[in-house]
Amino acid sequence: MIGNAVLVLAALAFSWSMGAHYTGACMGMPYATRSIALRPALGLMAVMTLLGAAFLSHKVLVHVGHGIIAGQLETVPAIIVIGTAFALTTVFTRCRIPTSTIQILVFALVGAGAALRLGIGWSAILHLAVLWVLAPFIACGFGFLFTRLFDRLPWFAPGASARLIGRALVLVGAVASLAMGANDVSNATAVFLSVHFSGPLLAGLIGGVGLAAGVLTWGRPLLERVAFDVVKMDMKMATAAQLVQALVVLTAVGFGYFTSMNQALIGAMAGTGLARGRQTIDGKVIGGIVRGWVIGPGAGFILAYAYRAMAGG
Repeated sequence: MIGNAVLVLAALAFSWSMGAHYTGACMGMPYATRSIALRPALGLMAVMTLLGAAFLSHKVLVHVGHGIIAGQLETVPAIIVIGTAFALTTVFTRCRIPTSTIQILVFALVGAGAALRLGIGWSAILHLAVLWVLAPFIACGFGFLFTRLFDRLPWFAPGASARLIGRALVLVGAVASLAMGANDVSNATAVFLSVHFSGPLLAGLIGGVGLAAGVLTWGRPLLERVAFDVVKMDMKMATAAQLVQALVVLTAVGFGYFTSMNQALIGAMAGTGLARGRQTIDGKVIGGIVRGWVIGPGAGFILAYAYRAMAGG
């Protein structure tokens, strides 16, 4: 019982950290274009994230909970995995560097499984890796196409109502928040299924509460980072980028996979820039983000392996 209580607390802490981490990826575009103020942006994201986690995450939870590690994962190793992912995500959030919490979690699971000499679901990991590589390029292509499309729609013409366009952008941000809840809650609570603590509904609900709390209490730093340091876009480009990100992630979730919110968004933003023949992303900032994507998964594997090995293998 004590072990399960610690596991739940660790999962809540990790989901709290993730909720804060992904505010920029979900609501950065509406906030950057002044379509929504800070507090309403965080409140809307918190509600939609909770709904996505509770009701749309079940396929991903089952896939991650049973597909990465072949064999029973005990409670203590599960706590180590979640604690490692939580610590790394918190460091990246503290440094205001977007990273992929999904990749951190998967490689932390692999590290713990290797230390315990459990079977690793390499086929499932290969499928995820292919998706992680393809998703930014797919998002880039659709970002290009959607921007060109929006440039031709009368609704986006110069004389159209800025308020109407702003509302559409907020709606797209809400959909992205829904996608984040469905996509990322498994990072924190899929291990509930691995240790047979709960089913996907309770796992999604507990993780969703943590995600929403993170958005509301610590979401501002990453929201402002993406909105004002990374992105240089007009409202049509922002709407295209956020919509593409949500569609890419929700499509992956529908098939039981999860992919990086940040990578999908960065790819979509690059596509909007190509459509306009200009750079929309600060190169120096992106360099730091890419380093985070490389360091995070590697650190997750090493730390989880080392902690579990020191705990007695």
